Amino acid sequence: MISTYHKMRHLDEQERAIVAELIKNPRLSDNQVAKLSRVPVMTVNRKRKILEKEGLLNYFCYLDTSRYGLNTLPARQLYFIRLKIGLTKREFVEKVINDVKIKNSNNLPIYDSFIGEDNGNLIWVLTLEGGKGNEIMELFNGKIVPMLKEHFGDDCIEETKAIRITTQLKYLHNYLPLANIKDGRIKEDWPKEYLFID
Repeated sequence: MISTYHKMRHLDEQERAIVAELIKNPRLSDNQVAKLSRVPVMTVNRKRKILEKEGLLNYFCYLDTSRYGLNTLPARQLYFIRLKIGLTKREFVEKVINDVKIKNSNNLPIYDSFIGEDNGNLIWVLTLEGGKGNEIMELFNGKIVPMLKEHFGDDCIEETKAIRITTQLKYLHNYLPLANIKDGRIKEDWPKEYLFID
């Protein structure tokens, strides 16, 4: 079941200090976080576990396949897929998330994906990666569209729009690859007041 309701939660000063250090470098140990944040190590350990359990603190590993990294998937296109009226978010998520083609990142190079709404229609927004624009179009028409039709019927797509993406400026609030990332993490001299925490 999909939960869309979260009670209001605010971070206390110690949690904010812990999160700030982890945003800058998520590989830090509790001892390192304690030293940098001046929060006692046992408190860091306890609060970090709580934030993780509540789903507020997540860690990701990002491999840059764009033209700035490996250059294996240098092209990206952003797709807006307007789905037929009556399709619910729950139905869409349950079927799409459980599709083996979506789970297998080697099968469909989906960089990111979101669900939205427009005048009662469900909108699936996704970014596909590929070697060049035509390859991405082939992936979209050869794999994404058939997968949607298989789950939701031949008439499931009302409209699509595609936009070529050339440069990523910012992601996850804090990461600006062209400005504040060095050696896989936020630069040490990046001011803490520039960090978005809550």
